[in-house]
Amino acid sequence: MITLDKLEEMFASMRRDAPWDVEGDLLWGYFFTDPDPKKLEPVASRLAQDGYRIVSLYPTDDGATHFLHVERVETHSPKSLDKRNQDFYALAAEFDIESYDGMDVGPVAPSKRGR
Repeated sequence: MITLDKLEEMFASMRRDAPWDVEGDLLWGYFFTDPDPKKLEPVASRLAQDGYRIVSLYPTDDGATHFLHVERVETHSPKSLDKRNQDFYALAAEFDIESYDGMDVGPVAPSKRGR
């Protein structure tokens, strides 16, 4: 699990090194895994209903598992991202999928603003 301490370290690093405003809107990507892609489909539907954009559902190179990648423009602090992560760990448990695998972040492309 990703701890609040790790998120605080991540934000400190981004504030120091990232070429974007860490305190504003960013494009947050979230990843879920399961060997059975069919089990990820209802997770994707739930997240789409909650305003997340489904980026892709794809197998790993060896086909042993599958990733669901969703994204949404959001503003986070370490504490709000920790809450989001806790919610996603619970979602993974609710749907009995292998894992909520974490997140990535980047600047918001002009075409994604307002989502």
